[in-house]
Amino acid sequence: MKHITFYLDFISPYAYLAFEKLPEALLGHSYSVTYRPILFAALLKHHSQLGPAEIPAKRAWTDRHVLWLAQQNGVELQLPAQHPFNPLGLLRLALACSDSGLPSRYVCERIFRHVWQGGQDAADAQRLQALTAQLAPPHGVNDALARIQLRSHTDDAIAKGVFGAPTFEVDGKLFWGLDSLPMLKAYLDEDPWFGSAWAAADQVGQWP
Repeated sequence: MKHITFYLDFISPYAYLAFEKLPEALLGHSYSVTYRPILFAALLKHHSQLGPAEIPAKRAWTDRHVLWLAQQNGVELQLPAQHPFNPLGLLRLALACSDSGLPSRYVCERIFRHVWQGGQDAADAQRLQALTAQLAPPHGVNDALARIQLRSHTDDAIAKGVFGAPTFEVDGKLFWGLDSLPMLKAYLDEDPWFGSAWAAADQVGQWP
């Protein structure tokens, strides 16, 4: 049985779509998943990249693209009232729901749907308070432990070469984005392509 580490930030609509589609994409496979919340903004800073919302044309395209992808994939999605928003409260809530800082699928589902269903303000204090009451985390959302775990998960992701969310790691291989799900499935199917082409890509010279 393969183990998948799913690096995610609730601010990412692509992470939400990938989260919803993962069980269907890997139907019939035996696997386990660990969900690791990370701070997407820290990845951008580390790799000296602008976020999609920092480029007006890219922001408009991203909004339209994710709405289209949701419709095509049969996933309920409404854009939140404010985006981007500060996801720290939601990330720390997810971490506070587990002693290890590794939230369950149920916890991730509740938080993702809090953001991406209903079209409301994901960071609204009253809504966050209600969600916290629903999930009843055993640890305080503002405890130092949640902050330390988020930093640790993010640093670990960066050390492994993660540059975006969602990213799936299995056997040391990284699969980035919603559109990597078919490729991830092929790897679990033991597609022979991975025996040669994956490593061959590392031998290509840098792009100009």
